[in-house]
Amino acid sequence: MWTPILTTLTARALTIATSDSGGGAGIQADLKAFAAAGVHGSSVLVALTAQNTVGVSAIHELPPAFVIAQLDAVLDDIGADAAKTGMLFSRTLIETVAAYLERRPVPLVVDPVMVASSGAQLLEDDAVEALVNRLFPLATVVTPNLLEARALAGGGGSRAELAERLHELGAPAVIVTGGHGDDAIDHLFDGVTHVEIPVERHDVAATHGAGCTHSATLAALLARGETLEDAARRAAAAASLAVARGLVDVGAGDGPVDAIGIRR
Repeated sequence: MWTPILTTLTARALTIATSDSGGGAGIQADLKAFAAAGVHGSSVLVALTAQNTVGVSAIHELPPAFVIAQLDAVLDDIGADAAKTGMLFSRTLIETVAAYLERRPVPLVVDPVMVASSGAQLLEDDAVEALVNRLFPLATVVTPNLLEARALAGGGGSRAELAERLHELGAPAVIVTGGHGDDAIDHLFDGVTHVEIPVERHDVAATHGAGCTHSATLAALLARGETLEDAARRAAAAASLAVARGLVDVGAGDGPVDAIGIRR
């Protein structure tokens, strides 16, 4: 099991993902989750969305050279004890990020963001193969929800079966999260051991950003030196709590989760 060697007293986590102009998901959710987990968060944007609680109306892809410039700026100075990827949108962006991380590896949580909670497609069709072939092998853990796991693994099955198939596709470890389906369980498979992590569900109309909060918290806890299983358990609890205190009065659609306790 990987254990980080911190080169500073402050743990550092990096998100490589997309901006959500509504502040509910994406880079914005990741940075809030990093702060809540007690790490310094840095960000590399690969795309911008015109987005709110109702849907995504436009996506603007950033030039690969600018993505690389951001990565250099962060890692040359601040560094990262762990990183996560979120919405990467296109094959070009996935290949850009993967090629960079092949040269400069860092413990990595890959959140294969494919569809927004509003139903908007966030990963182009021709990008799925690149996500699996290029990013999965670089990951410490991949964190699909049930619907994403089925799409990536090519069919149905239990969370345990899906996790095994995703492992066979190259992911060293997999957490199929429990936000969808009948059973509220995160299923962790590290290639050897299956672990079921119960998740408390809340009937709250504010789940926007729950997946981002989970994967960002997981990355932050790995950056702090926690084992994968401990980090997975705490990330599940953090995402559940963020939904429980979600901001149902923000926006006309599914409101954003609250990772930092705005109303404490």
